[in-house]
Amino acid sequence: MSLHNLLSVDSIKQIDREVAKYPAEQSRSAVMGALRIAQVEKRSLSNELVEAIAIYLNIAPLAAYEVATFYNMYDMKPVGKYKLTVCTNLPCALSGGYTTAEYLKQKLGIGFNETTADGKFTLKEGECMGACGYAPVMLVNNHSMCNHMTPEAIDKKLAELE
Repeated sequence: MSLHNLLSVDSIKQIDREVAKYPAEQSRSAVMGALRIAQVEKRSLSNELVEAIAIYLNIAPLAAYEVATFYNMYDMKPVGKYKLTVCTNLPCALSGGYTTAEYLKQKLGIGFNETTADGKFTLKEGECMGACGYAPVMLVNNHSMCNHMTPEAIDKKLAELE
């Protein structure tokens, strides 16, 4: 299926801007940006969408799947309105990352890779987010970094998202 049948004109224009950043023979370099743009519009990436992006970028579908399935910022199945990714890498773990994760699990009534019944929250476990000095950290929808996530900070953030 054509990318034009799957994404809006605006998203395709954004992908074209990503492609334009690279020499014509290096369009594959735009794959991460293209996947991000598609996911913002569709909330997750279907196999059909990843394949259409690969064809649009003139790369093998497998190359696009490798990127989409390697990085935890891409979702190959639907997630809640708010995807909460808690860093549990060693520095965050030593500074309360697991405590933060357990608090969120209890508060939301879900485990990692699960979504609340109302479809509002999905909880994910993440690796290093490059903010070790602000641990424990949580990423909201792959874009908004929250730091020093104590139970009080978590309660405040969840209230803001309601």
